[in-house]
Order: sequence, then C-alpha cells, then structure tokens
Amino acid sequence: MSMQPIKRGLAALALLGLTLPALAQTTVSDAWVRASVPQQQATGAFMTLTASSDSKLVGVASPVAKTVQVHEMTMNGEVMGMREVKAVELPAGKAVTLDPNGYHVMLMGLKQQVKEGQQVPLTLTIEDAKGQQQTLEVQAQVKPLTAEMGGGHDHSHMKH
Repeated sequence: MSMQPIKRGLAALALLGLTLPALAQTTVSDAWVRASVPQQQATGAFMTLTASSDSKLVGVASPVAKTVQVHEMTMNGEVMGMREVKAVELPAGKAVTLDPNGYHVMLMGLKQQVKEGQQVPLTLTIEDAKGQQQTLEVQAQVKPLTAEMGGGHDHSHMKH
C-alpha cells in the first residue's frame, strides 16, 4: 500500500488549517455545581476558565434550569451584594476562577433537585476579541451542599 495519498491528504489538511481563522481555545477545569435540597429554586456553578487569546464569557445555558446568569458577588463593608454581569473578561493565558466569592454562574428556576454525584450539563458561550463566538459543552460534577471551592485543593495562597 502506498503512503503517497495519505501524505498528500495530510499536506492538504495542513494547508487548509493555515488558511482558516484560528478560533480562540478556552479550557475549563474544576467545573462543579453545588447540590440543592428539595424545592430549592437556585444553585451555583463554579469553574476555572483559561482562554488562549483575549476573550470573554458572554453566556451560559443548562437544561436543568429555566434561567442561567453569570453573577458577581461583591462586598460593600459588611453587606454582600450580587448582580448579574453581561460578560466576564478572560485575558489571554490567565486562569479566571468562577467561585462563590466572586464571579459565578447562577442556575435559577431549577426543574428538579440537583443531587450529589450527578453531572450537570452546561453550555458556555465564549466570544473572542473579534466578536466570534464559540460554545463549549461542560459536564459539571455535583458536590455536596457543604462543598467549598475547589474541593480539597490547597488554598493557602488565597486571602480570607
């Protein structure tokens, strides 16, 4: 069997790849959702996002909730506040953590209880600096109600 057609095919693919616009790559790690109790209407989803080029998280959807929003938790003195944000900036190469103490995803109008051990599908919409959007499918592990961010990682570098 001749290797010539395979080599030609690979060369054509390589050439094709060079002419296509490069889409920014965004990776998601440590995605998890806090378990809910029966009748609870909302819960949070958390993760770490790293984009290869300047991008932003502009939307999240999930079939387990009627409404999904990205929120920012703020402290004004002793008063905690939460507000929806339209986008979370993802600077190139910098890990951006969505956690209970800052930006996070709110799953509201839960269609059923979210139980520990389940997986919750999330669809993230990422927009690059040129305005091109891509979606990422993520399976977030459901952790107990008592779960803290990262679930057992060393947080000694964090300010509490």
